[in-house]
Amino acid sequence: MNTRVIHWFKFSSPQNFYVLAGRMWPWFTALATVLLAAGLWISFFVAPTDAQQGEGYRIIFVHVPASQMSMFIYLVMAAWAGFGLAFNTRLSGMMASALAPTGALFAFLSLITGSLWGKPMWGAWWVWDARLTSELILLFLYLGFLALQSSIDDPRRADKACAVLALVGVVNVPIIYFSVKWWNTLHQGASVSLNRSPTMASTMLTGMLIMVVAFWMYTIAVTLARVRNIILDRERHTEWVKHAVE
Repeated sequence: MNTRVIHWFKFSSPQNFYVLAGRMWPWFTALATVLLAAGLWISFFVAPTDAQQGEGYRIIFVHVPASQMSMFIYLVMAAWAGFGLAFNTRLSGMMASALAPTGALFAFLSLITGSLWGKPMWGAWWVWDARLTSELILLFLYLGFLALQSSIDDPRRADKACAVLALVGVVNVPIIYFSVKWWNTLHQGASVSLNRSPTMASTMLTGMLIMVVAFWMYTIAVTLARVRNIILDRERHTEWVKHAVE
């Protein structure tokens, strides 16, 4: 058992993780490509038209996975950042930095697709709804993380400062998730829940689940690819990086 622990623990080294990430990210990229193509086909061409919302509802096949991933990525980013702050591990800050741009992308995509869905349903591109407002705050937290990271020259000091910001911002994630239950908002509740049967047709549910998994695969792929670049940049003065880029 101890041998296995040591075997996996070795990947906490940037040098070893660089090699592991290089082997993994092409597979996740391939999975993301296949699943995204299948999910978009089912969502926009196979799934039936919604009886109440018409064709406009199809935006949720992008909106819902993007919204979920924007929240989950923030939690994972904050966990990596907090771990690095507590144990002063180099790879933790690198992983948090690699996750932040993708989280910001999904938060932005969530807001844009939400506006495209909200215009025909609510009659407005934007309302100061509790969920929309808290999702906007999430985007600002991501952008603040990225801005703070780039404003500090020393990567280790930047990691610590960003870790504090990320951990403080975690409180916003449950606000986004529970806002529909806590306040009387225009935003509809979840169509898929672990506590009850789904309210959508099976074809719609299939398309939704495939899109969710596709976004997961995309997130893993781009994060692994990005962290490799971060490792090369931060470790550029070490001998193994000099040999790796030759």
